[in-house]
Amino acid sequence: MDAHMKSTIDDRVQMTMKALEANGMPAFYAADSHEAVKMVQYFMKKGDVISCGGSVTLKKSGIQDLMKSGDYNFLDRESAGKTGEEIYHQALNCDVYLTGTNAITEKGELYNVDGNGNRVAALVYGPEKVLVVAGINKIVRDLDAAVFRVKTVAAPANGKRLQKDTPCAKTGRCIYPDSSDMTKGCSSEGRMCRHFLVTGKQIKKRIHVILIGESLGY
Repeated sequence: MDAHMKSTIDDRVQMTMKALEANGMPAFYAADSHEAVKMVQYFMKKGDVISCGGSVTLKKSGIQDLMKSGDYNFLDRESAGKTGEEIYHQALNCDVYLTGTNAITEKGELYNVDGNGNRVAALVYGPEKVLVVAGINKIVRDLDAAVFRVKTVAAPANGKRLQKDTPCAKTGRCIYPDSSDMTKGCSSEGRMCRHFLVTGKQIKKRIHVILIGESLGY
């Protein structure tokens, strides 16, 4: 990567972080995944009750390994003996909730699309603290670009990963990729795009965003 390109990315990241701050979501920058794990560790106390939404970013960065280290009371939806629904409800009362995000706009907005709705529910209300972890590849110009990103990148990739029988999983893009109507999509039984959330100006600073200087997740 040449110096000019790196400078452009750095300027964009800084602008996005300032916009998040202005919207009441303190933003932090980690140069790489290793640094991000240390940063997350700073935000959590030993013994904290923690949980997370489904996130490739948390897995790939090594943050999920930290969550499973035994230092925390991790409400793991993949754990044996408990249904996902039980964990979803318990997670709303946890000390720290960790999640990725589908997109972050340069205006400091978070955009997320969910199937079950547990992830966006915890982002909106419940957990005392929410840590949103995202690679800089999630930064987009505005909400229209965020909608397009989900329709052409996030939904198809997750559909394929989860082996969903949806048009996007088969073709690599939503059947309405160019529509700015965020809810417009397929009628498949396995449709993942059911809940749509834009997170803007916050009053309580419970949402913290950690941007990682890598391309992570979908």
